[in-house]
Formats: sequence, structure tokens, C-alpha cells
Amino acid sequence: MVLRDIILDVTWSKISRRYFGKSSSWIYNKINGVDGNGGKGGFTTDEREQLRSALADFANRLRIVADKL
Repeated sequence: MVLRDIILDVTWSKISRRYFGKSSSWIYNKINGVDGNGGKGGFTTDEREQLRSALADFANRLRIVADKL
């Protein structure tokens, strides 16, 4: 899993709300590859790109704060 290195360090519920407008359960289901009904799911191509952009934005925000220390 690509997210393994950061999975415990990121508040996924905040990412879900801020960048997707969705609940925390939505993003946890996506990360775990299930849909809301327990079937196979995961991120669509568009959602994967949106997540990539969200993480890049989050990284930039972290970098700005780190540079101010």
C-alpha cells in the first residue's frame, strides 16, 4: 500500500472533510478498499488524483509552517 509510510501520521478525517467534503468513514473505506456496503471498492481514478493533490497541498502547508520555526 502506497500510504503505509504516512497512514498513522495523517488525520484522515480532516483530509476527507477538507478536500473531499466527505465523512471520515468514507475515506477509511476508500483506503481499505471497500465500498460503504462492505463490497470491493477503493479510490476511482479521479479520487486518486484528488487525493494526490490534497496530500501535495498538505505537504506544502507543512513545509511553510516548518520554515517559519
